[in-house]
Amino acid sequence: MNSSSSVQVDGSTAISAAARLAEHLEEVRGRIPGESAMVDLADVFSLLGDPSRLGLLIALLEEELCVSDLAQVAEHSESSVSHALKLLRAHRIVAVRRAGRRAFYRLDDPHVRLLLELAISHAAHSDMHHPEREPGEQRDGGSS
Repeated sequence: MNSSSSVQVDGSTAISAAARLAEHLEEVRGRIPGESAMVDLADVFSLLGDPSRLGLLIALLEEELCVSDLAQVAEHSESSVSHALKLLRAHRIVAVRRAGRRAFYRLDDPHVRLLLELAISHAAHSDMHHPEREPGEQRDGGSS
């Protein structure tokens, strides 16, 4: 077989391939949400991307907790926990229930719950390499 015959493409075939590629890329482009939706998605990941807030949300996966209990669990001040919860509440990720002077927080978004559960599962089954970490640095598995 001559190599030029396997590479040679007539003009109509090349145009058809280019048209199919353009159509495919347009389909891919159509799957990407609009700018406003992309900003909203980035906000969700930004909220979940902070280790302190993430710890609070994971603590709330199974039960509601008050600010002082969350502060103890997360080993942060009540003020910083309250600030984080205010932000999470503004984005409707957590909800509050008042009982007298105490406020109890719980996860309020089943989609965020699913994201957290999937992320925890992914991290447990992945050997993640982080260029920012020192070679011998271990990730904390939650036990001390």
